[in-house]
Amino acid sequence: MCMNNSVTLKDIAKALNLSISTISKSLNDSYEISVDTKQKVLAYAQKHHYSPNRLAKGLKEGKSRSIGIVVCSLDNNVIAQMLDGIDTVSADNSYQIIIMQSKESQKQEAACIELLYSGGVDGILISPACETVDFSYLRSLQESGLPIVLFDRLSDQIDTHKVGADNFQGAYDATMHLIKNGYKNIAHLNTNTTLSIATERLNGYKQALMDSEITYRPELLRSCDYSDTQKLNSDLREAILYFMSLPDKPDAIFTATDQISTRCLTLLNKLGYHIPTDIALIGFTNTDLAEALSPALSTVHQPAFEMGQLAAKKLISLIESKVHDQEYETVMLETYIQARASTQSKD
Repeated sequence: MCMNNSVTLKDIAKALNLSISTISKSLNDSYEISVDTKQKVLAYAQKHHYSPNRLAKGLKEGKSRSIGIVVCSLDNNVIAQMLDGIDTVSADNSYQIIIMQSKESQKQEAACIELLYSGGVDGILISPACETVDFSYLRSLQESGLPIVLFDRLSDQIDTHKVGADNFQGAYDATMHLIKNGYKNIAHLNTNTTLSIATERLNGYKQALMDSEITYRPELLRSCDYSDTQKLNSDLREAILYFMSLPDKPDAIFTATDQISTRCLTLLNKLGYHIPTDIALIGFTNTDLAEALSPALSTVHQPAFEMGQLAAKKLISLIESKVHDQEYETVMLETYIQARASTQSKD
């Protein structure tokens, strides 16, 4: 059954035999209107699913009450959980969200931002594309008064609020977990990007090796092209075959991203390797399927929902702030290791 939700102020006024002005004032909790009238109006409005015209309200307030979000891809557990966090806070503060994906292309990212800006969003939350090296376009929009907050993937090229995970510590903990479980030849699979997310995870891995007096071997580091799924799959396959053909081959792999982690497990199984007997595996991923994979996958879990919530709060505080020279903050949330069968101790 289709329900007509488009009841207007005029409809409510007619039904209750009151003026449109009285209805409007009642809904805005005006002191001029009696409690009885307000309750009657509110009850009718709720029963008939009345929702005020957001655009008209926005024009009156000088705001559209909408937030633009640009992410690399929606096909990603971490991103989906972050968006859920963003949506919760936005809805609680009466903002609607408009989500766009860059598909890891700097050109597409710029097109998304331009579209959101021309559409009149009040602010933008962005997790930059792998390709993005130039932030001048974002900076110029920021200088023109558009609030911008970076989340998940952070950069020093723009001064604003930034919310991410502690990638260095997450990578350090994952590598140390493997070392403590008896693995010494640890390979690392990362992305071919200059974004801090990749360098921090690489540095965390290197630091754990150094602190454990294990020599870093450059041949155990491979980068994958993130531009499309097909390329990522072929790069991963090539990297695994390369690792396993080395005279001193790795006994474990630490993977740096959501897609790499789950795809790596699938490929190792397809290629006939037994995990963790032939090679152990741990990676950054928030997939709910980690427990159900064969074998269950050890993961570095990111507080993605909380990251989204905090990023949205930071952006809304910028949108609604009367102070223009706010002190910006970079917040790094803690990750934690979920140990499962794929990194079982060698002992």
